[in-house]
Amino acid sequence: MILIDGINYNIRGLFLGLRTPKLLFWGFIRFAMVIIITIVSASLILSYHQELLNLIWSKPESAWVLWLWHLLSWLLSLVLVGIAAVLSYLVSQILFSVVIMDHMSRLTEIQMTGKVKAPETLPMLKLFFYLIKQELPRTIIPVIISIFLMFGGLTPLGPILAIVSCGIAAVFLAWDNTDLIPARQLVPFRNRFKFLFKNFFFHLGFGLPFLIPGLNILFLSFAPVGATLYHIEKVEESKSPKIEE
Repeated sequence: MILIDGINYNIRGLFLGLRTPKLLFWGFIRFAMVIIITIVSASLILSYHQELLNLIWSKPESAWVLWLWHLLSWLLSLVLVGIAAVLSYLVSQILFSVVIMDHMSRLTEIQMTGKVKAPETLPMLKLFFYLIKQELPRTIIPVIISIFLMFGGLTPLGPILAIVSCGIAAVFLAWDNTDLIPARQLVPFRNRFKFLFKNFFFHLGFGLPFLIPGLNILFLSFAPVGATLYHIEKVEESKSPKIEE
């Protein structure tokens, strides 16, 4: 049931974002930003495709093994595009999306409660750099874990580790959004990390739509809306100790 709640809040956030002009605008900006950065980075990386392929294996003259060379070329292209997508996500999240995500969360909070809960004494510039600092572990941790598990895919446990890796990625992508309000309220990182593991299955459910190819970018673009709804309706209403500490 908790897993279903996570999926439900993500879908609710998407539909609310699509129906609200301001949220739709900022969600589209984030969507377009990720697409543009991915295309640019993929183009730059693929421009070195031939050089990298030659370092691995020069084009053979024998027609009998030429098909293997073409297969390797195709696989290398796929890997390079994957690397470009990961790098684009990291760059867009750390440099741009953290601001847009926080703004979308604030807009949702105002729409639902009429106000934003944030420290009034903290200067805006200091709060901005604080949010950027909080984004680093939320973005880097899942990437490191995914890369570690990817190497484990070379072992007989590869299929199981692939599923585990997808699940962990979904959980941390969800936390990247549900952590927006606690981070803005200056809740200590340790407490927020505990909150993630205590609500693991909710985050797993919330993050499952992020694993749908194509639609995942759309869900990610409006995920701050659903995550804010969750905090307003579930976490803050219940006055959870793990958030108030």
